[in-house]
Amino acid sequence: MKTPIFKGSCTAIVTPFKNDFVDFEKLGELVDEQINAGTSALVVCGTTGEASTQSIPEHLASVEYAVKHSAGRVPVIAGTGSNDTAHALLMSQSAEKSGADALLIVTPYYNKCSQSGLVKHFTYVADRVNIPIILYNVPSRTGMSFTTESYYELSKHPRINGTKEASGNMGLIAASRAKCGDNLNFWSGNDNETLAMMAMGGMGVISVAANVIPKEMAKICSLFYEGNLEAAQELFYKYIPLMDALFMDVNPIPVKTAMNLMGKNVGHLRMPLCDMSGGQVEKLKAVMKEAGVL
Repeated sequence: MKTPIFKGSCTAIVTPFKNDFVDFEKLGELVDEQINAGTSALVVCGTTGEASTQSIPEHLASVEYAVKHSAGRVPVIAGTGSNDTAHALLMSQSAEKSGADALLIVTPYYNKCSQSGLVKHFTYVADRVNIPIILYNVPSRTGMSFTTESYYELSKHPRINGTKEASGNMGLIAASRAKCGDNLNFWSGNDNETLAMMAMGGMGVISVAANVIPKEMAKICSLFYEGNLEAAQELFYKYIPLMDALFMDVNPIPVKTAMNLMGKNVGHLRMPLCDMSGGQVEKLKAVMKEAGVL
């Protein structure tokens, strides 16, 4: 059995920008807020952290800062995925040197690859690092998905700890859970599938919504694991409209917009991401008000 890197709610934290630079002071505030709210772990420089538009020095500095500021209070998981295996390895080894507790590595995108290439890609990186890896399956962004057989092959590697599942394919998840057993931990990559994933034996969620409602996402998970399913369901269903609204545009556009509306001052988006239209903002505001966060 592989001990999960975390259990509960892990926030895929946004990267705050100021004058087109990473706002490290604000990043520290966000880290403290998350930890104080009961968040179990943090993902830095993931999709929500706009890693794709960060330079390598910025990316590594963000990971290093989050590790030092967290000071061991929660695991810090660094996003280090790439469609270039050599680059993924470079970023992974650099994050390990910076003190990251684990790595989140997305499937290769654009050039894609066969399932055999997928297994070779992750095995190559896992063989050359000394910290655990969470696979990341998000075919809506990458254009490809793990199969159950690929999950099974990768689950045999001692440093491949689990997967962030954002495919929305419950059949794939169920079949993979059945075949891999305790050799591969599963986390929901979609906020609105958190309860379903935990009911299937998942270890929680890597959450976008937790940037806005960290206490609530942590509570949903803790209630479920305490066996209080009814209370977990009640809280979960209360925030489903908000979870969905945070994906009314490309992530992380809505969540950064929401945080700025709340006065968190996380700054701008980096192009090619751009601001939501006025009509979308008003819709988001309405949902936020209904949820009691604005």
